[in-house]
Amino acid sequence: MENIKILWADDEIDILKPQILFLKQKGYDLVTVSNGYDALEECEESNDIDVVFLDESMPGLTGLETLSKIKESKPNLPVVMITKNEAENVMEEALGGQITDYLIKPVNPNQILLTLKKIIDSKRLVQESTASDYQQEFRQILMEINSGLDFRQWVDIYRKIINWELKLDASNTTELGDILSMQKSEANAEFSRFVVKNYEGWMNGSIEAPTMSPNLMRSKVFPELKKDVPTIMLLLDNLRYDQWKTIEPILTQFFRVEEEDFFYSTLPTTTQYSRNSIFAGLTPVEIQEYYPDWWKNDVDEGGKNLHEHDLLAEQIRRTFRKEIKFDYVKVTNTKNAKLLQDNMLNYLNNDLTVIVYNFIDMLSHARTEMEVLKELAGDETAYRSLTKSWFEHSPLWAAFNKVKDRDIQLIVTTDHGTIRVNQPSKVVGDRDTTTNLRYKVGRNLQYEKKDVLDFRDPKKVGLPRPNVSSTFIFAKEDKFFLYPNNYNHFNNYYRNTFQHGGISLEEMVCPVVRLRSR
Repeated sequence: MENIKILWADDEIDILKPQILFLKQKGYDLVTVSNGYDALEECEESNDIDVVFLDESMPGLTGLETLSKIKESKPNLPVVMITKNEAENVMEEALGGQITDYLIKPVNPNQILLTLKKIIDSKRLVQESTASDYQQEFRQILMEINSGLDFRQWVDIYRKIINWELKLDASNTTELGDILSMQKSEANAEFSRFVVKNYEGWMNGSIEAPTMSPNLMRSKVFPELKKDVPTIMLLLDNLRYDQWKTIEPILTQFFRVEEEDFFYSTLPTTTQYSRNSIFAGLTPVEIQEYYPDWWKNDVDEGGKNLHEHDLLAEQIRRTFRKEIKFDYVKVTNTKNAKLLQDNMLNYLNNDLTVIVYNFIDMLSHARTEMEVLKELAGDETAYRSLTKSWFEHSPLWAAFNKVKDRDIQLIVTTDHGTIRVNQPSKVVGDRDTTTNLRYKVGRNLQYEKKDVLDFRDPKKVGLPRPNVSSTFIFAKEDKFFLYPNNYNHFNNYYRNTFQHGGISLEEMVCPVVRLRSR
């Protein structure tokens, strides 16, 4: 056994010699002190202490005071409280101070051994159990990926893969990370073939389709509006399912999840196309046809999402016979965020309040540009952690704290997700070709056919055609488009960055979650 070092602090340490001898015979190293001050000094000076045993009723600095100070400097160091006092309030206070376990005096040597095994072995046991469980399910997921899934079954596969990613994160089981990553890549390859085969049929109505961007509001939001309960629809731009799962535990302090569902983002999986479609309840080509002043193509100058409020108002007018009181709030900077926080209570007078919060999208773009963010969000695990940290300390969460005691229905969703790109694919186009790395629209495009889904007649899939000869192409899997000019430079610059616009589970399969105040 690797030597485990225990610090034992007890003002009656001399009468604990039998227990200490027992532990030494079992191969544990022990350092003993008789008061809280010496315990703190040992913790400060030694970096190899694995567990602290702490007497609760020491004179001078009490066990609880010592615990608090240990946790200030070493929050992850396991502490076992040893007490004569079984009073409930004492243990509640100790548990609030994050003790790992507690024992009641007189301490039985076998109880000590059991506690140590729980603490020292738990991490290893969790890792081994997680690894074993995943290895058992790996083959099952592999068989399902290649079994001709429908759009509902692809959602289930994606959910399974993400849940395993989160489990491996939690257990620090890094050895299986590469295997799971390969399995996700294989799933995306098969999912891309599935989308290529079915997308046009979904968009023209010739085959059964999932809920998609244009009918998200009619399918998942409008039917859930309640007469006496205000509904807040929170659209977090660029939120992936795994990021939703990291903020879910924060939100569920105040809300309970009533339904976790999904919709498919239309192509391109970008704000300009998918979010306008969500609020209009129309495809982009229909928006261009019915509201020509509110639609801009990629090559047009000016903001591409300036009329979301107008499009939403029109969709509400078309859908409801009676008047619906609603607000549309868009947060793109700290000033908007402060206004949201200040006005949150006022929004509860509406039937529906739509909040578009544009932080995660900015984070993914900033990560591409800034080296420090590339390090902070180097992979999916770090990207999730950064999302959680932002949400916990955001004005958005502060705004929800203001209404935590009110009866509210909350619908959390997004417009599209994002994928970390790794494989360059060469494209040649003229000067008017769009700059997005995951889709291109332009004339006379030359590209690797195997890497893309292309539409030479975009109207068949609900897309406007900027020019008579315009073609749309969408990158599959984790590909990203590069021009031949300065190819190596841009390959190094964009590889391993988070992008969106193309075809992948991460970009297209989007969460829509309905919650209610607790």
